[in-house]
Amino acid sequence: MSDLHLLKEKALKQLGTIHTLEELEAFRLEFLGKKGAITELMKGLGALSPEARSQRGADLNAVKEEILTALSQRQQELEAHALNERLKKETLDITLPGRPEEPGRIHPISHTIEEVMAIFLEQGFVVEEGPDVEDDFHNFTALNIPFDHPARQEHDTFYLKGKLGDQAAVLRTHTSPVQIRTMREQSPPFRMVALGRTFRADYDATHSPMFHQVEGLVIDKNIHMGHLKRCLSDFLKCFFEMEDLPIRFRPSFFPFTEPSAEVDIGCSKSKGTLKIGGGTDWLEILGCGMVHPNVLRNCGLDPEEYQGFAFGMGIERISMLKYGIPDLRLFYESDLRWLRHHGFSALQIPSPLLASRR
Repeated sequence: MSDLHLLKEKALKQLGTIHTLEELEAFRLEFLGKKGAITELMKGLGALSPEARSQRGADLNAVKEEILTALSQRQQELEAHALNERLKKETLDITLPGRPEEPGRIHPISHTIEEVMAIFLEQGFVVEEGPDVEDDFHNFTALNIPFDHPARQEHDTFYLKGKLGDQAAVLRTHTSPVQIRTMREQSPPFRMVALGRTFRADYDATHSPMFHQVEGLVIDKNIHMGHLKRCLSDFLKCFFEMEDLPIRFRPSFFPFTEPSAEVDIGCSKSKGTLKIGGGTDWLEILGCGMVHPNVLRNCGLDPEEYQGFAFGMGIERISMLKYGIPDLRLFYESDLRWLRHHGFSALQIPSPLLASRR
């Protein structure tokens, strides 16, 4: 018993000389660690007789508990002391002014979407939504896109491994499937716009794998090309804030409209710069046309009774033109310096021309 008494006295005396948590950890290892003094004595119990082992084990445990209790108490004292010293050094001067916080900015894409939506809502349109993942029917077949059309190829479209029902699943290549869903699920007349993300396998200064589109659809019994031209002319003049903006409709082809047209706006190009409005040059801005009879039939509508028009344009494209952003990829680089320069205040009115019309 004398050796255990001496060991305990040594440990408690040594514990009183410890002043840091690092020293305390070294003490724990010396006496209570895997190779510590108490542990080594425990290992020798196996060589004793059962009676002696029982007594020796009880004595060892008693000494171990006393050392553990003293160790825990000393640890609490050292931690409290360390905290007090830290609090003395880490003072906070509450008389100093607060750190300035720079106000956030609205991303040009979000701002442009709000502008576009505000203009079309004024024209009496309603906003419809649809899923990002579409089946082949809604994304291609219902829109009169033939099976051998290049848009169906894997080099243009992101196909998913799974299927939707018994059809191939794709990331929608345009927001036109929203038009199909609206016509199949609701009853005419329709006057709707769909704004959202679309996906195509393309990437350069003017293309991105993900981008945003706005598409419009008007279906009724007496809709004609004149309605389409007035609708888009009013939109473009309002969006670009130019009442005298030159606009022309140029014949084109799309599988889902007949007749189809590209819409150009007047501009001037000089020494690598582009200025919207005036000039002798033209810039293609969007596609449109009268809804193809096959599309109406695919949606359960009689083309002899109903007709209408549809149009679509890229949000990034019109935002780049209006706000002078040269590279589409800059929209998605998450550069705060770029956002501070091209972003918008939360209180900024979407369009001065739109505000003047209210």
